[in-house]
Amino acid sequence: MTAKSGFWNCLILKFCLIFLVMSMTLSGGCANSNELITTPTPSEKLTREEAIPANAVKMTPGIDELPPLLHSNSFEAPVALGRGVNTAGGEDSAFVLPDGDTLYFFFTPDVSIPAEQQLFDGVTGIWVSEKQNGDWGTALRVVLEGQDELALDGCIFVQGDEMWFCSARVGNYRGVDMWTARYKDNGWNDRENAGEKLNVDYEIGELHVTADGNEMYFHSSRAGGNGGYDIWVTRLSSGEWQEPENIEAVNTPESEGWPFITRDGQELWFTRVYMGSPAIFRSCKVDGAWGKPELIISQFAGEPSLDNQGNLYFTHHYFSDGRMIEADIYVAYRK
Repeated sequence: MTAKSGFWNCLILKFCLIFLVMSMTLSGGCANSNELITTPTPSEKLTREEAIPANAVKMTPGIDELPPLLHSNSFEAPVALGRGVNTAGGEDSAFVLPDGDTLYFFFTPDVSIPAEQQLFDGVTGIWVSEKQNGDWGTALRVVLEGQDELALDGCIFVQGDEMWFCSARVGNYRGVDMWTARYKDNGWNDRENAGEKLNVDYEIGELHVTADGNEMYFHSSRAGGNGGYDIWVTRLSSGEWQEPENIEAVNTPESEGWPFITRDGQELWFTRVYMGSPAIFRSCKVDGAWGKPELIISQFAGEPSLDNQGNLYFTHHYFSDGRMIEADIYVAYRK
């Protein structure tokens, strides 16, 4: 397996669990069935460090064979975040809040473990870290399921008191659907499937809603695209999301995805394959239209997220001999 294919397969397999979830959590069938269906119990609560295999290798820039490469003069050289966020496990899908003081991300203790086993490890899912005296504090698990529920969640987007996230769980229309939750009573509650229109008709993937709440950019392999994933936009009108439009200015026969829109709505950041591995690109609006994308960071760099200061957070996957070792969250500070 090549490093390129390993990266994309990791992202895809991370959430392909719904049939397993359904088979282990749904009871019923024929009325006269005497078969008892039991639900496996997830592992006892562990810290991230306790769940990481004892032989795991913590990668550092000094031993990274394929470090991220900066192509822009607007940023300082990328650096990995500290121990409050990064471990010898896999951290990715970072989403930083606009003030730059809160960071959500996906974590799994061993990137080589199949997704169906991650479901029961007690730690794989969404985590959050907050800055404390300028440093990222110890991350805490974001709970998005009840005690007797099984789910695997990721793809975080947060705006105000609303969270969008992707999930493999009972109640889905597809294997992996987008869901929403509201922050209330000191937790993320009122969890709801985003609905049939978005999940089935529009086939939305990872997304970003503009600051005014009127546009949703997302990636999808839906019909009518250029190939692989494309980036699309749907606009809110009279309380309904309208038919998506393809962002032709940025899409190619390769895959473009994991969009992020700056709060002023003038920059579209996304991930695209460049020279055989994922890279981060930026498109700027010119006279109201998206311009030609510019390469910002390459070599296993993806899933961009920016704070109000323009600091760029992203995922870097460490590969050696075509095998993924782990993944960390990096930041390139704006000069």
